Amino acid sequence: MKKIGLISDTHGFIDDRVFMHFDACDEVWHAGDFGDVAIIEQLQSFKPFRGVWGNIDGKEVRAVCLEHDRFMCEELDVWMTHIGGYPGKYAPQVKPGIFINSPKLFICGHSHILKVQFDPKLQLLHLNPGAAGKQGWHQVRTLMRFDINEDKIENLEVIELR
Repeated sequence: MKKIGLISDTHGFIDDRVFMHFDACDEVWHAGDFGDVAIIEQLQSFKPFRGVWGNIDGKEVRAVCLEHDRFMCEELDVWMTHIGGYPGKYAPQVKPGIFINSPKLFICGHSHILKVQFDPKLQLLHLNPGAAGKQGWHQVRTLMRFDINEDKIENLEVIELR
């Protein structure tokens, strides 16, 4: 079993409480729009880390992160990207891959809208942790924690930073 901390859309700001909330996590994943490569460095020095670049990220971030990261965690097929849409409205750049070879967990950021939605057509869980940074129209900064146990997602929690 792995405990995952999921964050997105920091836009150059990371609240110190993120490290407290993710202290018991085995890995931290970031779904893009870091805003500064220093955010990546902080997360990498804290825990094993995965991240994808977002539309605001420059060449420094893009040099160390992928646009799409497709990987196995435990026995779960995961696809993380920044602009991915959601069930019923997937982004054009992910549509071919998601319909041909669906992951079991699809993670994206970008919208700043916290979302947990099961796609019955593709049999996948879509997660968007919302936005953890201060830039944007969102009212509450959010992140997620969950466990991956073999091929199951368990104990999903939403954390609000007010």
